[in-house]
Amino acid sequence: MAFKGAIEVDREKCKGCGVCVANCPTDSIQLSKMVNNKGYHYAEMISEACIGCSSCAIVCPDSVISVYRIKI
Repeated sequence: MAFKGAIEVDREKCKGCGVCVANCPTDSIQLSKMVNNKGYHYAEMISEACIGCSSCAIVCPDSVISVYRIKI
């Protein structure tokens, strides 16, 4: 059974530390060129290669990432 993943980031709470970017096995996350209200470059999903492994959410120090998995 195959899964496709997706993430949702609370942009206003993300501090742009980049830990999620470094821990993504599929390189599906990057820091945005845009900034939030606090001036931080927030994380965003950039690729459809996400497998929904939750590595990004587990390592996020501020718990601002939600991961979803759907069967394909």
